[in-house]
Amino acid sequence: MELNTSGIIGQSTTLAEVFKILGKVAPTDSTVLVTGESGTGKELLVRALHANSPRADSPFVPINCGAIPKELLESELFGHEKGAFTHAIRSRSGRFEMADGGTVFLDEIGEMDLSLQVKILRVLQEKEIERVGGNGCKKVDVRIVAATNRDLEAEVQAGNFREDLYYRLNVIPLHLPPLRERGGDVLLLARYFLEQYCRKKGRSVLALAADTQRVLLAYSWPGNVRELENFMERMSILVDGSIVTPDDLPAKILDQVGDISLLPEIEEAGQSETAVAQSVEIVQTPVAGTAADPGSFVWPDLAVMEAHGLNLKDFLDVMENRLIDEALGKAEGVKNQAAELLGIKRTTLIEKLKKRGQ
Repeated sequence: MELNTSGIIGQSTTLAEVFKILGKVAPTDSTVLVTGESGTGKELLVRALHANSPRADSPFVPINCGAIPKELLESELFGHEKGAFTHAIRSRSGRFEMADGGTVFLDEIGEMDLSLQVKILRVLQEKEIERVGGNGCKKVDVRIVAATNRDLEAEVQAGNFREDLYYRLNVIPLHLPPLRERGGDVLLLARYFLEQYCRKKGRSVLALAADTQRVLLAYSWPGNVRELENFMERMSILVDGSIVTPDDLPAKILDQVGDISLLPEIEEAGQSETAVAQSVEIVQTPVAGTAADPGSFVWPDLAVMEAHGLNLKDFLDVMENRLIDEALGKAEGVKNQAAELLGIKRTTLIEKLKKRGQ
């Protein structure tokens, strides 16, 4: 069955390994623990896990364990009976009851109080919950998926997390790599976010200068994908020209990467892609020898190929891959829609993606 990655964008080998495990575990009911730094997209991955599971048509219920006060979290998870505490004026179902038949996502489970951890363990073992103030148990059929940006093994050693719960959650570990370990995905995501925000703001899509691309690849992105997305939104607002140059970048980024001239060159595929993209874009100036037309199309010529050491096949491959990536980005990873945008059959698109190892 084709894997629905729910809009997760990336072509790196590290992400491909995550998708490989995802494809194996999604059809099962095994408990999964997703780890990764803040901002890496753990919830997107968990949603993809649910979307590819037999529970896909049932509720997906997320709860952020770190965002709800611990005195209210038990009621949120398991519900409460009328009169169980002050202001409990009526009985209320909890998230586990709401998710019956589906998936409960316990985000930032490392923040959960020890007293609640034992109750989560009971749900995992007995498949039943007890409302706050209740005097009986209720069976629930849910798959539990947890996520954390903490090192839970270290938390166990420090006495902050129950060892038995850790091993019960960690049946299938899924580690989402930080953005700095995903190579060219940085530029793929940067272009995607930049295009989305430029279009939302009704302006022409900004291009990334070659030196800007080198800087973006060299920067460590401590806030990961979330930081990159926010940064691209800022560029879509603040950049005055049509290209994002190093002068547009904040000192925080420039200071970390150091001398731009010493940064590694972009891989040839990346350079070619940029050159082709720039040479075939719709421009606002007329082509020489033609009538003035704000929508004139600038055809790439042999000079573009020769300047970048490309033959015809490589040149066409770069163009095709860029258009496919753009279509997938606009369609948020939905292949049917992407194929429609490209004007090709879905099966044709899938074959092309297979050749790319996707």
